[in-house]
Amino acid sequence: LFGLERYKYEFTGLLMHAEHLEETYGVGPHTISVPRIRHADDIDATSFENGIDDDTFAKIVACIRLAVPYTGMIISTRESQACREKVLPLGVSQISGGSRTSVGGYDHEELEDHKSEQFDVSDKRTLDEIVHWLMDMGHVPSFCTACYREGRTGDRFMMLLKSGQIINCCHPNALITLKEYLMDYASEKTRALGEMLIEKELEKVTNPRVKARAGENLTAISEGKRDFRF
Repeated sequence: LFGLERYKYEFTGLLMHAEHLEETYGVGPHTISVPRIRHADDIDATSFENGIDDDTFAKIVACIRLAVPYTGMIISTRESQACREKVLPLGVSQISGGSRTSVGGYDHEELEDHKSEQFDVSDKRTLDEIVHWLMDMGHVPSFCTACYREGRTGDRFMMLLKSGQIINCCHPNALITLKEYLMDYASEKTRALGEMLIEKELEKVTNPRVKARAGENLTAISEGKRDFRF
């Protein structure tokens, strides 16, 4: 949690840990998250002398991406829309949307006098708004969990990542899971934008067999079928 200690110390320790995993087990970190101190009930983030500003935070994200190029990088709704928009091009690959950090928060709205939030959520947009925002910037939102379900973990997953072959799974899976989201949950505005994006992105799939199968799966999803994956 950046802000508890000097960020250079925390950053160095994080990279040393990644290096240790590589040397000892031959497998680096699957993902790295970059949370920092934020306001919460009875917590004033500005009172932490090791707190970091937005520019320093962006540098940390960029340096992690350069040092550990294969890892997934996560940024949560702790950060504002402006901050997340700033660091997305620097290497962030996973973000949350529509998050709630209070006890039972996804079941019901919490009363003002019953504060149980772990931290204040800075980006309060709905998931649909987040998905539309990402697509509007040219990103492809993915809801994929195929690697876990197919057993592509550990050294098998790492080999695909470092060789770049993971693109033959990630790209079509992103389009397929986005299509399912658009059909089942998205607003009309988001669905229209997403359909255009999927059509455009499908043409970028370079493997002919993967492209053909992805196209078939997308058609099947339009017909009501679900749960396809590469």
